Amino acid sequence: MGALYDELGLTGTVLDVCASWVSHFPTRPERLVALGMNEVELARNVDATSWVVHDLNEDPRLPFPDSSFEAAACCASVDYLTRPLEVFDDVARVLRPGGPFVCTFSNRCFPTKAIRGWLATDDEAHLALVAEYFRRSRGWDPPVLSRRTPPGHPGDPLFAAWATRR
Repeated sequence: MGALYDELGLTGTVLDVCASWVSHFPTRPERLVALGMNEVELARNVDATSWVVHDLNEDPRLPFPDSSFEAAACCASVDYLTRPLEVFDDVARVLRPGGPFVCTFSNRCFPTKAIRGWLATDDEAHLALVAEYFRRSRGWDPPVLSRRTPPGHPGDPLFAAWATRR
């Protein structure tokens, strides 16, 4: 994840959507706002310059002004969003034009938290699903899909889907 964040230049003012105790940035952004549901975990995030407790499944509207961020990331949590199109719409709202939104995930999840469509599909379908979130929401250039670890790589595979705000 971190190599991809560096590759895409996630610097400046960055929003970590669905954050927890770690944000996976090898190069710490100038300002990293961690938004998540667990206050204790967010408070332990040493990379975050600030954090906000907010449940996007309850309220998909992000509590930030328009064009507040230069980039956004969602690590290992896109599979838990129950209103992903509304969240993706609002991420586009809070990003500046040209800002990337990167969603990374593996083939592991908490089955009690993931949406049914995620649990019923494979890795390729997960990539296609996240790509469709970008296509069906407002304000995104065509998404890029990538398997970041080669087949046969030890450990969990890493997948990524990202797009830039128009």
